[in-house]
Amino acid sequence: MRGATTNVCYNALDRHVENGDADRVAFYWEGNEPADDEVVTYGQLLERVRRCSNALRALGVRRGDPVAVYLPMIPELAVTVLACARIGAVHSVVFGGFSADALADRILDAKCEVIVTSDGFWRGNKLVHLKEIADHAVQECAEKDHTVRKVLVVRHLPRLKQHTGTNGATDGEQPAKKMEYDIEAAWSAGRDVWWTDAMKEAAPDCEPEWMDAEDPLFMLYTSGSTGKPKGVLHTTAGYMLYAATTFKYSFDYHPEDVYWCTADVGWITGHSYVVYGPLLNRATSVMFEGSPFYPNGERPWQIVDKYAVSKFYTAPTAIRALMRLGDELVTKYSRRSLKVLATVGEPINPEAWLWYHRVVGDARCAVVDTFWQTETGGHVITPLPGATPTKPGSACRPFFGVQPALLDEQGVEIHGPGEGYLVFRRPWPGIMRTVFGNHERFETTYFKKFNGSGAFPLTESGRSSVFPLTEFCAQIESALIEHPAVAEAAVVAVPHSIKGEAVYCFVTNKQGTEWSDQLKKDLILKVRERIGAFAAPDYLQSAPGLPKTRSGKIMRRVLRKIAVGDRQLGDVSTMADSTVIDTLFELRSVHLK
Repeated sequence: MRGATTNVCYNALDRHVENGDADRVAFYWEGNEPADDEVVTYGQLLERVRRCSNALRALGVRRGDPVAVYLPMIPELAVTVLACARIGAVHSVVFGGFSADALADRILDAKCEVIVTSDGFWRGNKLVHLKEIADHAVQECAEKDHTVRKVLVVRHLPRLKQHTGTNGATDGEQPAKKMEYDIEAAWSAGRDVWWTDAMKEAAPDCEPEWMDAEDPLFMLYTSGSTGKPKGVLHTTAGYMLYAATTFKYSFDYHPEDVYWCTADVGWITGHSYVVYGPLLNRATSVMFEGSPFYPNGERPWQIVDKYAVSKFYTAPTAIRALMRLGDELVTKYSRRSLKVLATVGEPINPEAWLWYHRVVGDARCAVVDTFWQTETGGHVITPLPGATPTKPGSACRPFFGVQPALLDEQGVEIHGPGEGYLVFRRPWPGIMRTVFGNHERFETTYFKKFNGSGAFPLTESGRSSVFPLTEFCAQIESALIEHPAVAEAAVVAVPHSIKGEAVYCFVTNKQGTEWSDQLKKDLILKVRERIGAFAAPDYLQSAPGLPKTRSGKIMRRVLRKIAVGDRQLGDVSTMADSTVIDTLFELRSVHLK
């Protein structure tokens, strides 16, 4: 209806509290340490969000302003995101594993003047100095003539319940290790503000801003073919409807369920299926800060039993790694509460699918293999539990209203099995609306591939993923060529038995420089600094030349074949110099010894 308004935060929180669900659990927060936990009800979450909304306004945030959120998986992350939605600010969440350079890129592109971060966090045994990284990013922004006015800082360390005298351990349990460390990061008076101080001063009441259906809700950066991250922009009503609906039907959610998605809110999965989708459905969820392998590989199943989790959503990478640890770590826990097991982030191989179904789910749980991306806002291809016949390794059927097709390079539709471009014939409510600040790039990237046919292409070769390494290949290439010894680089993703995908880099040296182990170390460090440790190359290969078309385009399809040792290259008639192929295969055998 023209002129109608709404607010996503109101629908996620106020509506439920007004209907008598203030005491219903919104989140069981599970910290990195097994003894570190917290229960947050809908009423408590609403009060915190209202205070945070007023605190952000006190920092100068107004409707339409972008806010960078650089936080670990703690309740304050959900509070901040919802507070932005409440006052009409546009949140830009940046994954806590990104480097200062990557954070600065995103702050600069969105022109954020306010950042919300924390002193740091533990991921397993690794301590991450988050405030220190944020400070470096702010300095980089200043050097490029952009000023970050305010940095709101959550004191997260130490968070463990050490005031109990047992560090949160109950009778019969071993006390968790003491958390007697603070991070004393540099403090900029006048710019930096402690979260606790801001919340104490903030009023407990805050009316929501009423937003138009197409008003921006959030942006989330994903990599593009140029290596420059692009801000995928989602808007209010369509995204809200799609996140809520896909959550309800993809997981067959019922009020008595306890749902757990292991994703970080730094990715789209965390937006749609940790924060918005569950809360819009009045769901009770687990929010997990730690690693599924800390303190050991029993942790996921211990959490499932602790909270009686019935709907579990995780990545095939984690499933494969847990599978390698043996069935005994799973079967020692009952897992009787489980009803639906879902996967996200990449294709799941049939072996892992079957283990997930037979061992984790005792062959009685539905397995839901979801396909979607940052751009789609929610699931676009997925089975529905109990309604869709499933096949190991297949996402099965399109979601309601989604019309996919498979096209070849010339835009001709492929009927039946085949490889090509997965496209969609028509939009759906959760589809992205633009690339922030660059609508021309949006049209060029998503709608001009097939000569204006209107098809929305998401992926090559049939399937991609929500957090694919392929999404970062261009960024990794950009980082590699910053090294003074590198003339050119091409990066492809190759299959990996645990991670699903590994980063394989072909590097061409400049004349007068040599390929060496030290150069490889320098290149890995360069990628870690520019993007983050998660994007570090798995394989680096010297490439005196790269396979290119006569027009100079790198043939990455051929490079993927070389990377896996497959000499069945297909049609290479357009290649300018085919002699480079044998050289690259020979060097591959040397580098992989």
